[in-house]
Amino acid sequence: MAVRFLPPLLMLLAAVAAYFLFPYNLAFLTRIVIMVVLVLSLDLVLGFAGIATLGQAAMYGAGAYAAGLFAIHVWADPVAGLVAGALAGAVLAALSGAVLMRTQGLTLIMLTIAVAQICAEIANRARGVTGGADGLRGIRPGKVLGVWEFDFIGITGYWYALAVMLLVFAVLAILGRSPFGLSLRGIHESPARMEAIGVSVYRRRLAAYTLGGGIAGIAGALTAQITQLVSLETFSFSLSAEALIMLILGGTGRLYGAVLGTVIFMAVHHVAAANDPFNWLFVIGALVLAVVFFLPAGIAHLPTSLKRLSKGGRYAGS
Repeated sequence: MAVRFLPPLLMLLAAVAAYFLFPYNLAFLTRIVIMVVLVLSLDLVLGFAGIATLGQAAMYGAGAYAAGLFAIHVWADPVAGLVAGALAGAVLAALSGAVLMRTQGLTLIMLTIAVAQICAEIANRARGVTGGADGLRGIRPGKVLGVWEFDFIGITGYWYALAVMLLVFAVLAILGRSPFGLSLRGIHESPARMEAIGVSVYRRRLAAYTLGGGIAGIAGALTAQITQLVSLETFSFSLSAEALIMLILGGTGRLYGAVLGTVIFMAVHHVAAANDPFNWLFVIGALVLAVVFFLPAGIAHLPTSLKRLSKGGRYAGS
């Protein structure tokens, strides 16, 4: 039992350490935390259920715009805005997933990209509501739980985003050990076998896609509330692609792999881009190639790989 609580505890300790070690980089640290939430949503969809997608930004953007509009026109409470963002992401995922989950492979991937592009075009044309290419401005979230006000330095935003991320992680950890989570892993391994034992693969995949969309909407809502601006870039293909790379780096199907991959990708991206703004993609590409060749299961599986190598060495010498 104690081992199960070790990853969340380590994440919390690392977050506290980062806060004190990098007090002038809270905006960047907060961005990492928000991206962790997005990658966790992708891990549920791809790592657990095996649903290949390059359109997770669609639900992320829907959540961002929903939370922003909710704060401007309805209620500025941040928690209520999170709920609005989650609902927007979940509804979009459910509506699009009703069609998408009947496809698979390359067709599914292309359709998920198309959904995100359609959402971006709708947001662009609805200029009177979304601000179009200029973005949605004027978002002024209220105090978190009526106590903590968002400050210019970003202290409240960091701890607020971190609390939401840890809550999402805990919920997904519980879900992963539940019968529903285990059935998703079974569908990932062999959909035909799960169908043979009476499991509705379509409904389970749709439920996972909808839940993943809701979590992506939460990530978008966090972005809208903390940056107080929503742009069309929230629907961008590059965002979905980067989230997928982060998940592959860390390792699919393991929640802390999503966290680890996101932190490593964004840290390397930040340092490489600062040192060489023109060739930083070379560093990212080299990192991805190294992981794919030497750790195809992801960085999260490094301890297991090292353990196997050490056992192999002992056997070879005996």
